[in-house]
Amino acid sequence: MSVDLQTRRLLLRPLQLADAEQTQLLFPQWDIVKFLTSKVQWPYPAGRAFDYYRDEALPNIARGEEWQWTLRLKESPDPHIGVIGLYKGESDNRGYWLGLPWHGRGLMTEAVVAVNDYWFDVLGFPVLRAPKAIANIASRRISEKTGMRVIANYERDYVCGRLMAEIWEITAEEWRVKRLDF
Repeated sequence: MSVDLQTRRLLLRPLQLADAEQTQLLFPQWDIVKFLTSKVQWPYPAGRAFDYYRDEALPNIARGEEWQWTLRLKESPDPHIGVIGLYKGESDNRGYWLGLPWHGRGLMTEAVVAVNDYWFDVLGFPVLRAPKAIANIASRRISEKTGMRVIANYERDYVCGRLMAEIWEITAEEWRVKRLDF
């Protein structure tokens, strides 16, 4: 079960079914979904956020297979502005999206720092891996800023089509050193 997390500007609250309505409003934007895995339906159907939270995300959270949080600005915490999640697995442990009005403000980097701390310090995992499209420059910058490195290249199917991808990695020891920069 996830707990509330905080950063300088954000509250990260555990995902709830009630969050689906706001997700349905913010999420289905091409600039948000184009570099997400092709498992995301496009065009994004009405009601899909509710179905995904009810049938997939929340059951996985209950089983301890993933942890997801909504991102909320401390100055106005009622609506969420995005979601970040952690996932058990070999090579895909973290994913996120942020509503377009909040891009370019460093908010997702803050959220990544908080969930990396949770992954390593609370859950106790030894390594975190995050795949991403090479064309996803903004996401790659977050990985660079937070001390990750590329360990593999391969092709992957995204909403926008088949693209070259990278797997980024950081170990718990590397994170503890990098964490001193934040």
